[in-house]
Amino acid sequence: MNIVEALLKEFDQEAQITRKMLSLVPTDQFDWGPHDRSMKLKALAVHVAEIAAWPEMMIESPELDFAKMDYTPTEVNNTANLVEVFEKGYKQGRAALEKSTETILQEQWLLRNGETIYLTMNKYEAIRHALAQTVHHRAQLGVYLRLQNIAIPGSYGPSADDSAGF
Repeated sequence: MNIVEALLKEFDQEAQITRKMLSLVPTDQFDWGPHDRSMKLKALAVHVAEIAAWPEMMIESPELDFAKMDYTPTEVNNTANLVEVFEKGYKQGRAALEKSTETILQEQWLLRNGETIYLTMNKYEAIRHALAQTVHHRAQLGVYLRLQNIAIPGSYGPSADDSAGF
């Protein structure tokens, strides 16, 4: 298996888990947050949903410069919209990965804010970083859902909610 095939396999596996989690986000709790300094549930869920599109941006450009962008989070009105954002980004990210090559994935990629450089890595490493961001923020989302007494699906095996014996 080459590196593109391995990334596609991991991307698909993480998408299945992310899809399950996002489908549980309750619309009536979008404005809820566990702490004043925490993101609201809607903001966190939209962030998780949007990460799926990141591989396209990472493959097609040499950098992300916060100083040159005008980012506004995607507006969603309900859980179905949230899942649609994820599905659209997943298709974009997957299509970019399918067209990629190991040569492209070895090219350098930067995350910066003007002159301040946060990360310098190759595109493979940047995409792996995006997958790690998905796992990280999805785990946060799981805590938010748990605090709303919503049963959490298993990610890499059963959760405490999937099995009474776990």
